[in-house]
Amino acid sequence: PTCPASGSMLEKLWPRMLGFALLWGVILLHDASVTACPSSCHCMEKNGLTVVQCMSRNLERIPPDLPRDTVVLLLAANHITHIPNHAFRELHYLQELDLSNNDIETVDMGAFLGVSDSLLVLDLSNNHIQSVPKEAFARLRAKISLSNNPWHCECTLQEVLRELRLDPETVNEVICHTAVQEEYAGKPVIQVLDSGINFCNFHHKTTDVAMFVTMFGWFTMVIAYVIYYVRHNQEDARRHLEYLKSLPSNSQISKDFDTISTVL
Repeated sequence: PTCPASGSMLEKLWPRMLGFALLWGVILLHDASVTACPSSCHCMEKNGLTVVQCMSRNLERIPPDLPRDTVVLLLAANHITHIPNHAFRELHYLQELDLSNNDIETVDMGAFLGVSDSLLVLDLSNNHIQSVPKEAFARLRAKISLSNNPWHCECTLQEVLRELRLDPETVNEVICHTAVQEEYAGKPVIQVLDSGINFCNFHHKTTDVAMFVTMFGWFTMVIAYVIYYVRHNQEDARRHLEYLKSLPSNSQISKDFDTISTVL
């Protein structure tokens, strides 16, 4: 027979046991989210650091389920075309990010939010990037490689580069593929800027010319309208004057009236 006291004890302990079980479940799920490795990658511990190797896996986008304790993330030699906003926001320990040799064309302005304080090395070399928004690399302290991309050299790129720590070994491989002034195409960006060229001046000059052309167009339209208005009014005035001249004068009307009175 079951002792009533022991049954009562179980009833009291059951809520606590259930609570502990739930707590352990939450801890295990948390650990799984920290250490789980995407199926397309290989994860390993190296000198106590989590390294996620996703190189040459034919990836077309950045895996969304990366371990949160990732320190080194290798995504080189894939077919990634876009770095979206908050792509790495959960990776607060990320120090090295290799995105070289992909097909990246666009980088969103919030692409590296969440890792700006931890990231030390960023490799974006050998992609298809022509321009990036100024905000994309804001507050990044990492050493960055941007070599072998088809950069369009203009004011925004100049302002971006001014704020970055470019990799000194590859800095001369950041080439103007195109430029606001064609004479600078094919030259290293840093070499052009060091020579005293300011792409932002070209931008302002282009804007000034556009404004001048617009204002000249409006001015021409106003002058044309004034000339049309004056000529049109002159023609109306001439016709009105001719009409008035065609009317009989008061003296002629008086003479006609006297003649009629005499006849009567």
